[in-house]
Amino acid sequence: MRALSLTEPSTSDWIGDDILHLPRFFSSVKLLPRLREIFALAPLRRMVTPGGKSMSAQMTNAGEVGWVSDKKGYRYEKVDPISGRRWPNIPNEVKSVARDACSLFGHPDYQPDCCLINHYSPEAQMSAHQDRDEEDFGQPVVSLSIGSSASFKIGGNERGGNMDTIILRDGDVLVFGRSKRLAYHSVGRPRKNSNPMLDGDRICCTCRVAR
Repeated sequence: MRALSLTEPSTSDWIGDDILHLPRFFSSVKLLPRLREIFALAPLRRMVTPGGKSMSAQMTNAGEVGWVSDKKGYRYEKVDPISGRRWPNIPNEVKSVARDACSLFGHPDYQPDCCLINHYSPEAQMSAHQDRDEEDFGQPVVSLSIGSSASFKIGGNERGGNMDTIILRDGDVLVFGRSKRLAYHSVGRPRKNSNPMLDGDRICCTCRVAR
């Protein structure tokens, strides 16, 4: 049983065979306290790209490893470089939602070891990129959306070209994998007045199998 479920989703929106959008799949209100516990142990921060540019979204991690970026490059680390401590555990509630979504996607044994948490203020966005720092590209990526809605665009495995647009709202889950596992994707700014939770900001929890 999914601990944070509302109801079985009324629609399961497939884009091809390899992208699954599950609207209102979980209750974000119940998840927020768990995320705030993570923020207290591993505070949100703006990471820096290898080129020295500060990212607009704030980030932190939970899990056995965490995704980090600095002038040394993109990679996964077992400890938080700020505190020197292990990352907090991924909340069971997040794992449960991710596993249930992946079961519908065709991966019933999904066991994420990293949850990258992105906090988007009104001016924050994510440019087109690939998730390619993991060791096993056979495992899908799962994102849980909280707060304001935002546009998620996903294309092919080469930069440029046509991209599908999905509006991700509070409580939505998105899964992509298989032929779309290395697809370029981007995230737009939170949509103004789309949700009063988080004072208009947006949080995305992205579960991955990194190692």
